[in-house]
Amino acid sequence: MFLRAMAGLGAGTYRTGDVAGKLKVKTSALGPLRAGLIKKGMVYSPSYGDMAFTVPLFDEFL
Repeated sequence: MFLRAMAGLGAGTYRTGDVAGKLKVKTSALGPLRAGLIKKGMVYSPSYGDMAFTVPLFDEFL
């Protein structure tokens, strides 16, 4: 659900707030999920509040 919402925003880096808006949840609700995805190596944080897929073109795959 989280990864599909990221992919639905298009290519590039994603603001956590934009993903939360797409899912219609509060940004704070995504914190634990975001941390888990970072720990698993699915996404990384290039800068504060941003996320990006670790695998190139993964957004197109989803």
